[in-house]
Amino acid sequence: MQLMSGKSAAGGGLRERKKRATRAALAEAAVRLAAEHGAEKVTVEAISAAAGVSVRTFFNYFDSRDDAFVVIDADAGARMRRAVLEAPAELSPLAALREAMAAELAEAEQQHELWRLHAEVLHASPHLLARGVGAHMAAEADLADAIAERLRGAGGTSGAGSVAEAGSGLYPRLLAAVAGAAVRTSVDHWSAHQEEAAFLDVFHKVFSLLAAGLPAPPA
Repeated sequence: MQLMSGKSAAGGGLRERKKRATRAALAEAAVRLAAEHGAEKVTVEAISAAAGVSVRTFFNYFDSRDDAFVVIDADAGARMRRAVLEAPAELSPLAALREAMAAELAEAEQQHELWRLHAEVLHASPHLLARGVGAHMAAEADLADAIAERLRGAGGTSGAGSVAEAGSGLYPRLLAAVAGAAVRTSVDHWSAHQEEAAFLDVFHKVFSLLAAGLPAPPA
């Protein structure tokens, strides 16, 4: 799942905020049009018009039409990697990753409808789904690299094993993959039980279970 957050419009100077807002508007327009009409029937001209910009502006942000359907928030991965690397040294790798993801998901409840539409668009078009999976795998690998860099900076400790183990990539890759699964599980559970708890409460409960080693619930 590609993380999407209103946070993408925050931070940086005015020019950067406007650029992020324009990209977000184009991506949202693309997803909503594709959900309504089918991705194959949506043109760059229609996406641009719906977002209130020119076709030339569209290509300032996306290399192709399909990129607008697949790459929703191109900056999210970089923000999470930076947050993992800059997290307080006393935080475990899992806690650092949890906080980085929580920041991106702060507005998850407001973004839920768009997430649902995005998933529908990808699953309705096999080639977009394949590209989406590829983008997810690349983002996960980049996040694993950030975790590995953090471990090397901490001497490979923080409960992650030796420096050699951290450098092998096994622990960082596993942590990045497990965290991604935890986010998807949080979203799925919250979607089915929205009246019972706020999304971030579910998210933090899931990560608390991970931190505790996934103990079996009481019988």
